[in-house]
Amino acid sequence: MIEFDLKNRVAIVTGGAQGFGLAIVKKFIKSGAKVIIWDKDKLQIKKSLKEINSSNCFNQTVDVTKIKNINANIKIIKKKFKKIDILINNAGITGRNSKLWKYNEKEWKNVLDVNFNSVFYCCKAVVPLMLKQNYGRIVNISSIAGKEGNPNASIYSSSKAAVICLTKSLGKELANKNIAVNAVTPAAAKTRIFNQMSKKHINYMLSKIPRKRFTKVDELASLVTWLASEENSFATSSVYDLSGGRATY
Repeated sequence: MIEFDLKNRVAIVTGGAQGFGLAIVKKFIKSGAKVIIWDKDKLQIKKSLKEINSSNCFNQTVDVTKIKNINANIKIIKKKFKKIDILINNAGITGRNSKLWKYNEKEWKNVLDVNFNSVFYCCKAVVPLMLKQNYGRIVNISSIAGKEGNPNASIYSSSKAAVICLTKSLGKELANKNIAVNAVTPAAAKTRIFNQMSKKHINYMLSKIPRKRFTKVDELASLVTWLASEENSFATSSVYDLSGGRATY
């Protein structure tokens, strides 16, 4: 396996207590980084910390839809570590599978808040620190749904499309600095997020993947680790597919 060098790097992974986020946390720690898990599921954080069992793994109970909560925890990290080198915006929910006209306003806003507004809030809080140190790597976890628009998942698809556009805009704004901003658009993986989807929708997603299987969390973690490394000194404002051949552009 290829090993990446994240020694002396400090990373935040939102939604880091499970699924894609947990796989990324493990890969980062193996690569030498100090990692702070941001999640609001206290029980899942406790389970993940026990599983990881590393002195380089830290945690904060954070609601990434609350900018004040984010800023308060950023202050603690600054005091302890003096810097933030890497930000992985991974927290996300699918919302229920439904026709667009059957969503209520509260459901729509909740998915948008978790999947998209949180990315804005976290970047807004962390980018000023990266500018001061003239170094940073930001990776936003989007979805292939953000490119294609899945039926019966209009809010999820829309929120992930917004993440792609935010990534491209922010990457260009920071292109003259040693700060890279990229997005990854994976196909679905068998994580706890499947519990939010109907069996019919899961089968639909699988039917669209030419490789005839779902993404493995470790496959995503490896790609994200390279994007978060110093080795990635040129690629920015870009979108990386991990869709098993599903992506057409």
